Amino acid sequence: MDQHFGFSELAKQASLQPKEALLEKRNSNHILYIGVPKETTLQEGRIPLTPSSVQLLVNNGNEVWIESGAGKNAHFTDNDFSEAGAKICHSKEELFKANIILKVEPPTEEEIKLLTPQHLLISALQHASKSSAFMKELMAKKLTAIAYENLKDQDGLFPVIRSLSEIAGTTTISIADELLSSTYGGKGEMLGSVNGIPPTEIVIIGAGTVGEYAAKAALGKGATVKVFDYSLSKLRRIQENLRQSIFTSLLHPKIICKALQTADVVIGCMRSEDGRSPIIITEEMVSNMKPMSVIIDVSIDQGGIFETSEITSHKNPTFTKHDVIHYCVPNITSRVCRTASYALSNVFTPLLLKLADAKDIPSFLYNNAGARNGVYVYRGNLTNKHIGKRLNIYHKDLDLLLSAHI
Repeated sequence: MDQHFGFSELAKQASLQPKEALLEKRNSNHILYIGVPKETTLQEGRIPLTPSSVQLLVNNGNEVWIESGAGKNAHFTDNDFSEAGAKICHSKEELFKANIILKVEPPTEEEIKLLTPQHLLISALQHASKSSAFMKELMAKKLTAIAYENLKDQDGLFPVIRSLSEIAGTTTISIADELLSSTYGGKGEMLGSVNGIPPTEIVIIGAGTVGEYAAKAALGKGATVKVFDYSLSKLRRIQENLRQSIFTSLLHPKIICKALQTADVVIGCMRSEDGRSPIIITEEMVSNMKPMSVIIDVSIDQGGIFETSEITSHKNPTFTKHDVIHYCVPNITSRVCRTASYALSNVFTPLLLKLADAKDIPSFLYNNAGARNGVYVYRGNLTNKHIGKRLNIYHKDLDLLLSAHI
């Protein structure tokens, strides 16, 4: 009976052996060591990986290192990450020994000093606000860097921008609701409609994803919505996506001026592809708006579309000019940092799993056009032509560089 037990156990071990050998081979080829530092930028509460995503990455043979306290503002504890399989690091020096650094915000001066040629940096870039000195310092590290706002999916869309824009658009209506109430210094009106009372008038400048979701949330509350944009195709698309008829118009000065004079809330969400957002609403237009009306400039991280806009913070989010309340906080999604963290994690997790399946980083980039679109520095070479043109830095063709290394 002991012999039978011994044979059965041996057979069981033999049946498991191919699986174990295959897993060991995969890990030795390209295991990822992913480091997630704690964000130190003012007002930033998001984290790029949630515990559930960490667990998935670890179960696939990778290692995830989380700096202690990185998830605090999004209410993810060190214990949550530890139980998911992450290693908790108590210093940036320890964490930056990982070969992939995944961040929400662009790297700080302190973090750039810790980067090496072996690193792959995945973070926001926000290149419109970056200086030539910043870019050259990053290039000097001879690393590879990906701006996640430029990542594309298989449909040619920008998944991070779209997800965060959906959140930002919906959140702007919650902000507008607060700022109209007397509790937050407004004129004491409810956003929406009540029988016998005229509904709130909301003007949205920009028919992209932020504008669409702001319009959807506003219509759900019963407000009237007017949407302006330079693009007729975007205006047509927002009508189709909302599945109801709303006021839309191209940005004709007389029409927009008239709309602003009766608006209770004006939301600016026009973005530039390669630089500062255009100033669309002049100070004179703002001065003709209704007293105690509200401006929310979602485009403020690119300079803003209102001539009267000035950057504010989550702690002091508003100021009043020409008797109009201005809300000009960059990074609106950090107000709902836990939700935004899930949105980011949903994009980064499949990307990292694909990277783990690739032979190496050059092979991964060569075979993934969407990820390749996000690369702005490759082994110390600037590869983004928009950045090169704006900062007057010579750039190289990424496809040629990859071909040389494949």
